[in-house]
Amino acid sequence: MPIKKPYEIDIYQFDGEFTKNAPLGKRSWFRCGGNADILFEPDSQDDLALFLKYYPADEPLTVLGSMANVIVRDGGVRGCVIQLGKPFAEIQVMGAKILAGAGALNGSVAAAAAKAGIGGLEFLSGIPGTIGGALRMNAGAYGTEVKDVLIGAMALARDGGFLPLMPEDMKMSYRRCDLQEEAIFIGAVFQGKIEDKAEVKKRLKEIKAMRRKTQPISEKTGGSTFANPSLEVLKKAGLDKGTKAWQLVERAGGRELQIGGARMSDKHLNFMINTGKATATDLENLGDELIKRVLDDSGVELQWEIRRIGEKL
Repeated sequence: MPIKKPYEIDIYQFDGEFTKNAPLGKRSWFRCGGNADILFEPDSQDDLALFLKYYPADEPLTVLGSMANVIVRDGGVRGCVIQLGKPFAEIQVMGAKILAGAGALNGSVAAAAAKAGIGGLEFLSGIPGTIGGALRMNAGAYGTEVKDVLIGAMALARDGGFLPLMPEDMKMSYRRCDLQEEAIFIGAVFQGKIEDKAEVKKRLKEIKAMRRKTQPISEKTGGSTFANPSLEVLKKAGLDKGTKAWQLVERAGGRELQIGGARMSDKHLNFMINTGKATATDLENLGDELIKRVLDDSGVELQWEIRRIGEKL
């Protein structure tokens, strides 16, 4: 199949859906940003593998899930964007284990586990987005990270080849996975433990209530904007080991700062929100300004936890 540019793909060779000049920003949880040159939503693992086999290695390729913690820059995204949707969202219960597709929402996985009386996965309900994103960044909440419950994962290499992965292959650390960026997660298996269903559901309900109380989940927002500083960084800056990113943002005047239609939420100062008319540039400029102010104020350089893709205008 001769392909020179992503726009020249013979779409009839694939079962998935192709959209040219796709309004990608509107799909993000921030509801702003530019378009993708071409958006491909594969129909199956085989469909995705076939696409990767023929898509030129030197062409830009971006992979997304539900776009919970993504800023799509206003200039749009070059090349092809792959979004894993419903065909990759299957969830299966296997004893005390859960097999989940990369497109499955983290909250849906937590709910399926609770329904089956499997404990230990409730924390996933506190993480916006999908399993694929959670794997890529070793997402965590309420004291548990993905690596703590991960048995193994499945991915496709850039050429479409299947990659079975053990946790040690992924070298996961705080908000980080060292698997090559070109690999595309397609699923994972998580280990829980059989418990009383009522107890698991109670814990899940408590986490949901806490999230509603402390996070701006009804706003146009993403997940946490900045990763919490490491103990080493805090020690070097002479700060208490329990200091969180939101506290540093508040110290640096982040509660009063607004750029265009972007500001930090009053409910949680590590959550950025689109007040209604924010551009992706507003959001990114707000984050960058806060990084500068926090560095000047406390000596800590905050790290983005939100993924930023595409080109600036």
